[in-house]
Amino acid sequence: MIYEEYIKSNKIEFINKVNTICAKLKIQADWLMVVMYAESRLKPDAYNPNGGATGLIQFMPRTALGLGTNTTSLRKMSNVEQLDWVYKYFAPYSGRIKNVHDLYLVTFFPAALGKADNWIIQAGSLTPAIIAKANPAIDINKDLVITVGEFKAYVNQYLKKKTLI
Repeated sequence: MIYEEYIKSNKIEFINKVNTICAKLKIQADWLMVVMYAESRLKPDAYNPNGGATGLIQFMPRTALGLGTNTTSLRKMSNVEQLDWVYKYFAPYSGRIKNVHDLYLVTFFPAALGKADNWIIQAGSLTPAIIAKANPAIDINKDLVITVGEFKAYVNQYLKKKTLI
């Protein structure tokens, strides 16, 4: 499994649970591993003080509340326990996720799922510039606009195997 060397505890149980939830979601386990590695380096207690995102997929505080938990509780969970919440987050998108890019888009900006590569990531008061300034690594050409295509190029750097694309 891709990035499994970064699993620091409960490795066998974690891998088994990743495989189980990915089968339920009808996605490849390596796709989820790419997202979790990119977001948290597979650390369930990872925390971003800019916005308060936490956990394996960097749950935002409002997202965690919408799922029925909070970021403080998530940060205290083991990697295996937190996978239940990862599954709960992705479950509504089951059947719509066709590749690793789709899975990561659902994590980063769900409204972009299914959009063309030239679609600009933005919504309401979240202007392209606000999103790009908060995510400079994704704004590859530094034009303060992130397109779906640019996001896909960002994701590609985490792919170790061409079969994931």
